[in-house]
Amino acid sequence: MSYVTDRKRVSGLGSARSGTTHHWHQTVLSAALVILVPLFLLTFGAALGEPWPEVVAYYSRPFPALVAALTLTVGWIHFAKGVQMLIEDYVRGFARKALIVATTCFSYAAALACVFAVARLAL
Repeated sequence: MSYVTDRKRVSGLGSARSGTTHHWHQTVLSAALVILVPLFLLTFGAALGEPWPEVVAYYSRPFPALVAALTLTVGWIHFAKGVQMLIEDYVRGFARKALIVATTCFSYAAALACVFAVARLAL
């Protein structure tokens, strides 16, 4: 019979020792996206439909460029962690590891491409 309290069991974070970390990261990323997505829509909406030189001039300013880069980066990282959790729940064996590596590489590559595109547009 184990005399371990509920608090002691929670402090251990489960057998993998990282049970709440993934959930906490997703929660923080979601909170960041709640703020960033409306800002992105406002800044992107101001440049939507404008000619190319005006868009370049608009994104040369730091605020719209930073909002776009942060929103796209946080969105892709949130996607990567969400898909990882989905794969962990529904896929087993070697395919699980391969899919996690593939989706993580794809997500970080897409985030890097987005940051590069915004930087290229802004500079």
